[in-house]
Amino acid sequence: MRITVKQQVLLAPATVLVLLILLLGFMQYTYWDLSSKRREAKAIGTTFIAVAEADMAARRLHVLLRTMQHTGMASPEDMALVADLYKRMLASISRIRPFGPLEGSGHLPHLLELAENLNPADSPEIDKTAESFARFRAELSALSNTTQIYRNQSRMAQDQDINQLVERTATVSMSVLILAILLGLLISVYFSRRILKRVQLLSRNAVRIADGQLELPPAPDHIHDELDTLAVSINRMTKRLIRVVGTEKLLEGAEEERRRIAMDLHDQSLSDLSTILRGLQGLPADLTDNTTRHKAEKLEEDLERAIANLRDIMNNLHPQTLDILGLGAAIEAHLEQHCCTDDLPEYHLYIDPEVNQLNLHRLKQLALYRIAIEAIQNAIKHAAASRYEINLELQENTLLLSVEDNGKGILDENNRIDGRGLNNIHERARAISAEVEWKPSRFSSGTRFELTLFCESQTTHNQS
Repeated sequence: MRITVKQQVLLAPATVLVLLILLLGFMQYTYWDLSSKRREAKAIGTTFIAVAEADMAARRLHVLLRTMQHTGMASPEDMALVADLYKRMLASISRIRPFGPLEGSGHLPHLLELAENLNPADSPEIDKTAESFARFRAELSALSNTTQIYRNQSRMAQDQDINQLVERTATVSMSVLILAILLGLLISVYFSRRILKRVQLLSRNAVRIADGQLELPPAPDHIHDELDTLAVSINRMTKRLIRVVGTEKLLEGAEEERRRIAMDLHDQSLSDLSTILRGLQGLPADLTDNTTRHKAEKLEEDLERAIANLRDIMNNLHPQTLDILGLGAAIEAHLEQHCCTDDLPEYHLYIDPEVNQLNLHRLKQLALYRIAIEAIQNAIKHAAASRYEINLELQENTLLLSVEDNGKGILDENNRIDGRGLNNIHERARAISAEVEWKPSRFSSGTRFELTLFCESQTTHNQS
């Protein structure tokens, strides 16, 4: 299973981050170990001081009790001092913290039991008091010696542990950092080369398509990541572009053939008919036979009508006005010639003066002319409109052609491209990379047709 491009990009920093988190965990564990040893050393120091204070309080308490027992007198001050010394001794014993050999042993309970036997309130005998104090102080002495030995050992071990800890932490930290950097670099280089190789392939395909080499680029069978999606999109785009170019070539060939037929009709058929017409018009005007003269006049009228029809056919095949005067003038000439009768709807035409200065390719001008004529015919024949407006204007770098009527409109949005004329509009617009759209009219009813075409260069200035 291939990982996506996003995952490939994030894999290197994620690896480095995981290693750094592990390093932080190791350092946290090391700090916790050091902290526990410090707490143990603190407990040893506290125990050592508490034992010393308890021994001092016990010795003073023993001396004071012996003095009181020999004299047989005890002042209130002496009794208060005895009670205070005993409390201090018990408080010192309570501060003793178990560590090392003291943990789990019975030293502390036994010491506490001996301290309770020394309670002055029980009025012990002299011999028993001396024996109890001797055992208590012996226990304190043994505890003090143990604490001192363990304290010295702990100091030496702690110094060694700190040195080892610092050395180990530095070694592990440097090793992990170097490993993280190396892994990050290796993963980044590996995946960046893979991604760059695929991106370069897609870039070469795109450049080749932009240069006009419409060879279908390969596409993956299955989409695994974003680059596969891009490759499939380029493949589909190339297929559509090949179809558009094929349609453009087909339309261009058809227009060229229409132009050639119009030229042939002009150079041959129209010339022959004009010659015949001049021959008929050259017949003697004083023909005595009325029947012959009437037939000659009838033939002359029919021939003039045929020549006019042939000129219309030639203009429909390829309008000469478009080549001579430009797009705006060709549309205006068509409207004046075919749409100015009383039985046709009223129209309003607006041509932006800047449109005539556009440097449009001949095929684009011809396609725009055909689309405009088709849209006008739709407004006249199918919309049942009483008025329509034609606008051809330039908005920044965009040419806008609109035909708007007040007719019955297009009721079914899905039927827009069913008709042959509307399909021709779509095909011609696609061939010149224009966009077409039908919208509701600004009138109370009707349809607004819009064509937008992006123009790379706005105008070409006339040079005198």
